Amino acid sequence: MTTALITNDDGIDSPGLHRLARMAIESGLDVVIAGPSEQSSGSSASILGANADGRVPYSRHELEGFDIPVFAVDAAPALISLIAAHGAFGFVPDIVFSGVNRGANVGHAILHSGTVGAALTAGVNGARGLAVSLDVGMDPDACLWDAAAPHVSHLVPLLLAQQPGTVFNLNVPNVDTKTELREGPLAAFGIVQTLTAVGGDDDVRLEVSDTPADQEEGSDAALLRAGYATVTNITGVREASVAVLAN
Repeated sequence: MTTALITNDDGIDSPGLHRLARMAIESGLDVVIAGPSEQSSGSSASILGANADGRVPYSRHELEGFDIPVFAVDAAPALISLIAAHGAFGFVPDIVFSGVNRGANVGHAILHSGTVGAALTAGVNGARGLAVSLDVGMDPDACLWDAAAPHVSHLVPLLLAQQPGTVFNLNVPNVDTKTELREGPLAAFGIVQTLTAVGGDDDVRLEVSDTPADQEEGSDAALLRAGYATVTNITGVREASVAVLAN
């Protein structure tokens, strides 16, 4: 049976993580959950968490309604994905699901996402990855986690048909009606921009604001803003095609 690790950056107790695990189980996968013991949003592909002696503490965790192994790990999600690739939880996953994140991860801002970082780390280490995010906006009334379910169900067989190392980034509107899935390239920014403003002599204030409505036509951010679910096939770090030294 195809094995799957479920992780996230919102923490082990996030309902988005639990719902994504259920989606993976419903897709017929053999599932293990290993999430950060604490909130780890914005951790990118950080491998913070190992102690000075190289140990990564984790503990068994109980989740109501799940009869599968569940671990709370004192580590960023990318480190969880990395140690899973080396058999830390008793198996090596064929696919790593990361999410469902509370907030969109689109555009080149995904560089900073712990959700996406875990999926990309899976890809670098020979597994397939699926990052899943829910576009809840700045102040949601409710998080409709199940909005991602039909798209996850649709994408899992497509992802498993791809070569190991393939990573999909899925973003879904926070609505209770089924949405159409569109494929789009990464926008120049993301659904949220972070602006810096110099404060006093000893601090810098970070301000978060919505991006302009005129996103690049057809980009993942523009499609998501228009009400579509979006998917993008993404890759991790690779060398550029332009040489540094002249021949």
